[in-house]
Amino acid sequence: MAIATINPATGETIKTFTPATADEITDAIERASTTFESYRTTAFEQRAGWLRATADLLEAEADDVAKTMTLEMGKTLESAKAEVLKCAKGFRYYADHGEQMLADEKADAEAVGASAAYVRYQPLGVVLAIMPWNFPLWQAVRFAAPALMAGNVGLLKHASNVPQCALYLADVIRRGGFPEGCFQTLLIGSKEVEAILRDPRVAAATLTGSEPAGRSVAAIAGDEVKHTVLELGGSDPFVVMPSADIAKAAEVAVTARVQNNGQSCIAAKRFIVHTDVYDEFTTEFVDRMKKLTVGDPMDPDTDVGPLATEQGRTDVEVLVANAVGAGATVLTGGEPIDQPGWFYPPTVIGDITPEMDMYTAEVFGPVASLYRVGDIDEALQVANATSFGLGSNAWTTDADEQERFINGLEAGQVFINGMTVSYPELPFGGIKRSGYGRELSEHGIREFCNVKTVWVG
Repeated sequence: MAIATINPATGETIKTFTPATADEITDAIERASTTFESYRTTAFEQRAGWLRATADLLEAEADDVAKTMTLEMGKTLESAKAEVLKCAKGFRYYADHGEQMLADEKADAEAVGASAAYVRYQPLGVVLAIMPWNFPLWQAVRFAAPALMAGNVGLLKHASNVPQCALYLADVIRRGGFPEGCFQTLLIGSKEVEAILRDPRVAAATLTGSEPAGRSVAAIAGDEVKHTVLELGGSDPFVVMPSADIAKAAEVAVTARVQNNGQSCIAAKRFIVHTDVYDEFTTEFVDRMKKLTVGDPMDPDTDVGPLATEQGRTDVEVLVANAVGAGATVLTGGEPIDQPGWFYPPTVIGDITPEMDMYTAEVFGPVASLYRVGDIDEALQVANATSFGLGSNAWTTDADEQERFINGLEAGQVFINGMTVSYPELPFGGIKRSGYGRELSEHGIREFCNVKTVWVG
């Protein structure tokens, strides 16, 4: 894929970029390695000041940055601005709490025969971040803010269709005061990743993306015995039980499905509804999906913009056609919109069976699949019948049912009576083929630290 800004609302190529040469990549790695040796000794207070200055810049420039994000990947302008402000919040969160999170942890010195015993967290070094296009700033900031606060330095290999966002992030971090080499964007294709990851100056890697990409990076890192964090997507369940507020559940379900034009790893994708409230929920849900406005993502009245790439829309079309061909029922949508750009309408499909690809695959677009279940046991069985395990949602006011879902849903996150959202304060990540490791909270900042045991006799 060419490194280029292509407007997904029109298909027009706006700007192309020349990939970094081998020498430029080598220079960037050396710059990062050299910078780390001095940056790792900077005080937490200094790093926190730079994080806050970066947050100030993001807030001041939010309108312009949001337009760039919308132009490059098609999210609505409103959601793009919200993403920029969320990034500012993420930087401030680690500025405020990072030092405390990485403070020495006392151990029981007497129990181990020492005069002092504790754990110290120290940065690993140069970390390669391989990031996707769907949240072009937030995905990278989820890594960058804690990594920089911990004393690590970063190399960003971003998706090829959001180069301007990638360059902006490195630039705003530099303008926030961080030394040259602390965070660099490499405009490269995927074929250059292996050599970078095998370079002895690169200590670790984090990837958010597809399962094949995750397998590749994990295999290389495993061969080099380097630490990785992987977030590889999900097919999140959204379970609705009879005690739920059905109108509220249906309202939130729409947002949970079409957020970011349906292109979110933690978007609810499979709606599993108890038979006693199935018809009521379906009527409300489908009616709300029909009323959504699809169009120019720069227009404030637009609810759903285009998919980010032409291939992404094709992938959605294939999954829907496979389901319909095997007997699924389209309740709304289901046909590509005949206009320039890569638009796909909000779609709801019922009568999904295990023989259909949609039963287990992640549909990365505004397509919801509906499942009717008879009880909580069947709801859990359907919810867990996927190789993914990232987020999950359950709607019930019954305390016993809530506990069953909290314990029984196979996912890294369970949200009861609400949609899955990433917060700096909470760990983010998955199980099964959704990956391993955690971002955000104290767990995220410690992922790229040496957890060093100290024993003093």
